[in-house]
Amino acid sequence: MDSKAVRQYLLDLQSSIVARMESIDGGSFLRDEWKRDEGGGGISRIIEGSNVFERGGILFSHVLGSKLPPSAAANRPEIAGRPWEAMGVSLVLHPRNPYVPTVHMNVRFFVAKADGSGSQEDVFWFGGGMDLTPYYGFDEDCVHFHRVNKNALDPLNADYYPRYKKWCDEYFWLKHRQEPRGIGGVFFDDFHAGGFDHAFALQRAVGSAFNDAYAPIVERRKDTPYGERERDWQLYRRGRYVEFNLVWDRGTHFGLQSGGRTESILASMPPHATWRYNWQPDAGTPEAELLAKYVNERDWV
Repeated sequence: MDSKAVRQYLLDLQSSIVARMESIDGGSFLRDEWKRDEGGGGISRIIEGSNVFERGGILFSHVLGSKLPPSAAANRPEIAGRPWEAMGVSLVLHPRNPYVPTVHMNVRFFVAKADGSGSQEDVFWFGGGMDLTPYYGFDEDCVHFHRVNKNALDPLNADYYPRYKKWCDEYFWLKHRQEPRGIGGVFFDDFHAGGFDHAFALQRAVGSAFNDAYAPIVERRKDTPYGERERDWQLYRRGRYVEFNLVWDRGTHFGLQSGGRTESILASMPPHATWRYNWQPDAGTPEAELLAKYVNERDWV
């Protein structure tokens, strides 16, 4: 197990995504390095109020703790309470133009440490994925995003894309509203099959596919004219995004439960969002089409 190689990959991944998004936006991501009292730290790259991205966070963290929180041991209760180490890159980009979708990506590595008694071994696993949340639906964009993910995973195992596409649909599901967050993508967690090298290769396949999956969509839609109606719909749908991140997302829960850095944990929140009581778009509108045709766990490739 080579945690130094994982760390270097993640730092390089953060830099490559920041560079690609800056080339599209024309603005710069602020660099905020921070340290954590209990151990470790991170680098937060943040952009706000810029040309294309109203808010974006591309975050690297490498943190250590003395007692694994419940959210990280949900699938393995026997390791709850162990010392732990976690590192990852997590990003959310909220574009200004409603025709450009919001995107999320996360790749992470966890180690639950042995207690030193000789009766335990370190337990590691990888997790991650990416998903797309459009405000207006375009088949071309949805097919592209899913095809890039499928092409990235197929060389490792042809079963991975359909398996992790299904997992993504199930994970990014607002249980209290009985609706998906967006059009999905891929998602995996607690992955250690095939040993460290294979599991690390899966993480790299997902992380390294991000720029190819997302950048062409942004470039295609960022200059589309829009007005108050489209902006209002975008803000309403962003409310759903906030609901998922605060109520259901395990990453948010882990960060808060482990005493993580609040500014970085909540960097995924959009700068503006709205809620309305029991509101639905009118039938036959592009807004209604998004809900009927796109946000429905559809197979895209």
